[in-house]
Amino acid sequence: MKAIVQDSYGPADVLELRDIARPAVGDREVLVEVRAAAVDPGVWILMAGRPYLVRLAAGLRRPRMPVRGRDLAGVVTEVGARVTRFRPGDEVFGTCLRGSYAEFVGTDERRLARKPANLSFAQAAAVPVSGMTALRAVRDSGQVGPGQRVLVIGASGGVGSHAVQIAKAYGATVTGACATARADFVRSLGADDVLDYTREEIDRDGPVHDVVIDTGGDRPLSLLRRALTPRGTLALVGGAYTRGPLLGGYGRQMFRAPLLTMVVGQRLRSVSAVERPGDLDELRELVEAGALVPPVDRTYPLAAAPDALRHLATGRPAGKVVVTI
Repeated sequence: MKAIVQDSYGPADVLELRDIARPAVGDREVLVEVRAAAVDPGVWILMAGRPYLVRLAAGLRRPRMPVRGRDLAGVVTEVGARVTRFRPGDEVFGTCLRGSYAEFVGTDERRLARKPANLSFAQAAAVPVSGMTALRAVRDSGQVGPGQRVLVIGASGGVGSHAVQIAKAYGATVTGACATARADFVRSLGADDVLDYTREEIDRDGPVHDVVIDTGGDRPLSLLRRALTPRGTLALVGGAYTRGPLLGGYGRQMFRAPLLTMVVGQRLRSVSAVERPGDLDELRELVEAGALVPPVDRTYPLAAAPDALRHLATGRPAGKVVVTI
């Protein structure tokens, strides 16, 4: 089968389209014929090996898992002996650890859910990583409820575009912070107000937001706190993944936030990276109810996956970038 593989860390030039063996599946695993796979900052980080701390888990000198990609949508072609949730022919979406920029991938059945019937494969592939991250930011870290005011920083990005819609579905009044060119796009997601952060800072309205979801990772905590009510919650998602050889902006925030939380009334929380099987089902329900429409900025064929990574890093996409197979 064909797959996008890398032997060393570096820019997108290290990615190559090669023929590799089709993966075998274990008893609890499912083999999926991949139709689409999304691009996200985590893929860029593992490709580049930066910040360098990620190499402690991914491989010191070269990636242990050479195929890139995590999100996927496709069709089940084979199931392990102990798989109970799926059978060949099922259309699914979810995540994998072995790399989804490939014609086939094996993954644990618990990482998959049935694809929403009203989505294309490209749209479905855009949901899992960004959607689950946004869901945890809104539901778990922010504990967003009806009537609350929520500010989403980076509202036009992959996580931000999902967070705006999920917060609206939870009954919040949402302000999306984005660049000038993305204002209409963010309004189309359902944002009640748009803050142009190229002209105004995110504390424009003062300490009025019950929840601030920061996907940028490059603003100081002192500034972020000025947009929060005295008892508000800051949900730190990440971002700024191209900056800093050791720690990006989010890494620095992550270490400082718990210490500051102990001495201020606001709750400063990092969004957990745990992927729960039930989260995909909740996202599917939101999609099928029309409350969540995953925005796809651009698609690339498998052979052009390096270009997809470049566009993510430099093109400021509106929504998600997707690789189609």
